[in-house]
Amino acid sequence: MRDGIIVVWKEPGYTSHDVVACLRGILHIKKIGHTGTLDPMAEGVLPAAVGKGTGLVEYLTEKRKTYETVMHLGVVTDTQDATGTVIRELPARVTGEQIQEAVRSFIGERLQIPPMYSALKVNGKKLYELAREGKTVEREARPVTFYDIEVTGISLPLVSMRVTCSKGTYIRTLCHDIGETLGCGGMMESLVRTASGQFTKEQALSLEQIRTAVAEGREDDTIIPVEDVLSEYPRAFADTTTDPLLKNGNPLGEHLVHPDREPGGDRKVRMYLSDGTFAGLYVYEPNRKRYKPSKMFLSI
Repeated sequence: MRDGIIVVWKEPGYTSHDVVACLRGILHIKKIGHTGTLDPMAEGVLPAAVGKGTGLVEYLTEKRKTYETVMHLGVVTDTQDATGTVIRELPARVTGEQIQEAVRSFIGERLQIPPMYSALKVNGKKLYELAREGKTVEREARPVTFYDIEVTGISLPLVSMRVTCSKGTYIRTLCHDIGETLGCGGMMESLVRTASGQFTKEQALSLEQIRTAVAEGREDDTIIPVEDVLSEYPRAFADTTTDPLLKNGNPLGEHLVHPDREPGGDRKVRMYLSDGTFAGLYVYEPNRKRYKPSKMFLSI
């Protein structure tokens, strides 16, 4: 089976780890990982890396994510979402204009304090484990970016929003913080991830659809090959005399490489053998006039 990415539609109730475990059973492959955790209550796009595709994880986790969420104003829970215990309730006496103003104030770069009910570790222990013991510890605020937050509907106490943000962002914490800004408190009622980097809900397959495809011998149809996932980068080709260097993952002088267009700002290219076989991702080093391997995907 090909190496690459399967865009999974995670259903509510599954952890991201559950999805990976299910895929291992369906595909009979151990080397599978995911590119961004979704809470069990959430659903949506979860790109899963298969085989050598796991080498893509470090690149894909950096990408921005898009969510559709419903914020419930006037209710605060210990988990910051609808799965938790209510610790405070207040009337949501706010106007649409106040909601819009509060939401707009969160757009841009911000520092966000991770919730206690999260998988982040403090002194080797996961925060949610400490929270379940009734403990609260100080958490360091982390930089996140909200590229866009759009209010798509208001039917108090519920507010629907579409959020595009950086990696490591907690949407339930966003709902909680907006509620605090409005003075009435808030929590996340529901969450759907509609896009993760270049992958969208239109591409996503349920676990049942993947299981059916495998049973029918169409498993390769479910996978986006590694080189296609990296299609934003220009292609560059070696020649027959350079193939041995490339097969061994050596740096290549710029005179040995023939890109089909100029590399972008990050100077990465998809490197191919002379016969058109995809070899890996290389980075151009202008000061040394060479291309250096960043990640090899070649099977020799």
